[in-house]
Amino acid sequence: MAANSTSSATPLLVSRGISKQFSGVEVLSDVDLDLMPGEIHALLGENGAGKSTFAKILAGVYRPTRGTLTMNGAPVEAYSPIHAQRLGITLIHQEPISFPDLSVAENLVLGHERGSLLGRVHWAGMERRANELMDMLGIRIDVTRPMRGLSIADQQMVEIARALVGDSRLIIMDEPTAPLTPKEVETLFGIARKLRDEGRTIIFISHRLEEVQALCDRATVFRDGNLVDTVNVADVSDDDIIRLMIGRSLKEYLHKQRTTIGDVALKVENLTLPGVFSDISFDVHKGEIVGVGGLVGAGRTDVARALFGVEPAATGKIHVNGSEVAIGDPSTAIDLGLAFVPEDRAVAGIFSSLSVEKNISAAVPGKITSGGIIRRALEHAVASDSVKKLRIRLASLQQPIGELSGGNQQKAILARWLLTDPSVLILDEPTRGIDIGVKAEFYDMIGELAAGGRAILLISSELPELLALCDRVLVMSEGRLTANFDRSEATQESIMQAAVPRSADQEVAA
Repeated sequence: MAANSTSSATPLLVSRGISKQFSGVEVLSDVDLDLMPGEIHALLGENGAGKSTFAKILAGVYRPTRGTLTMNGAPVEAYSPIHAQRLGITLIHQEPISFPDLSVAENLVLGHERGSLLGRVHWAGMERRANELMDMLGIRIDVTRPMRGLSIADQQMVEIARALVGDSRLIIMDEPTAPLTPKEVETLFGIARKLRDEGRTIIFISHRLEEVQALCDRATVFRDGNLVDTVNVADVSDDDIIRLMIGRSLKEYLHKQRTTIGDVALKVENLTLPGVFSDISFDVHKGEIVGVGGLVGAGRTDVARALFGVEPAATGKIHVNGSEVAIGDPSTAIDLGLAFVPEDRAVAGIFSSLSVEKNISAAVPGKITSGGIIRRALEHAVASDSVKKLRIRLASLQQPIGELSGGNQQKAILARWLLTDPSVLILDEPTRGIDIGVKAEFYDMIGELAAGGRAILLISSELPELLALCDRVLVMSEGRLTANFDRSEATQESIMQAAVPRSADQEVAA
């Protein structure tokens, strides 16, 4: 993190009283903020807090209802995305936007290449300029290849390079690390620091506080449409930031509720799917939260999918509530009292174009039909009750679920499965990609579900989450179960040691 001080510099951009209303509802109120040259500035807050609305106003996507913006001392008027780009402001979306059948070089110069007087494109010059930009950022990408087929990480690097074509002075990165691997994140951070050192300003929007601590100079926190505070990142802890975001410490939520551990609800013996996982054995009791840790690709999700019948194991035994069962498909799993909240909610969790109401009621046709016909009043009542219980934020039950925030989509998925009244609940990365406030609510809900007698298998990559919520922690590595820690034995160090793959020699030595 840079040690530069911005106190004596002249602001690049000044916001005064910026406010925004949608349909008469104020979602952003009187924001005063100075953005300094040569800083990486985080915008933080829960979903709906106002940070993305403010960023889109800066990028010209929205026009403020009231307030003023000045850039380099000059007032910003007649705002639009094109005007913002001409001023040197670029918004890099979480999902890169490009023309997939054009080359990398063509995507880079689109909108900036003037061509010759006869309208001809200087292809050699265009590719030379594209290569110069790639070299400047330290990126190795063949600029003649089409965008289609590039990884998300490489597409984002092209977006950053495109910002430099227009000599952007303010670059807004909206959740840029969400789809990236740790190595790709480090590459992105290196580029961001290089741009900062050149005097450019970067706005970094993220839910991951560890990234903010590692990268950012200052952070501005929004809550309920208001700017709560702007702080120097080096002077505050994660807990300080969380208090600003949600009004209280996450530690007040992150704790294990007292529960009564009952009989075994789920027992797995020697579960094996060749080439994926092998010889997996464990049990989960009623009222117990059993965590599953491990590195990405360790086989955790594959075991969960096998238990739910998505991709059944080849061999092994599964017992549910004392009886051996054969689970060949999800319908059987549901009938047996299992529920599964998947890791990838966008692909496997929601029907994005359907309403929230239909998404919530999708797993319980028997509760919303009469004589084989769907009763709209029953469907509405069932969904409405779930929305109230789980405090799902939405405009209407008829709203497409794809329009909700990630946290509220996750709540709706959980609501769907709770309607099946499961005895065993499998949660695969339930808090990934959701904001701190909703994450705190999920911790409470998970504790309440266990206290109500449900057996919970919790897969998570967040070690503090596993250590605080779980009665036991299982660890997987390369498709095998490598540890089974009691709550009193589990530490971040012991979990990571069991999660790291070992060579054959190490295994023998151990």
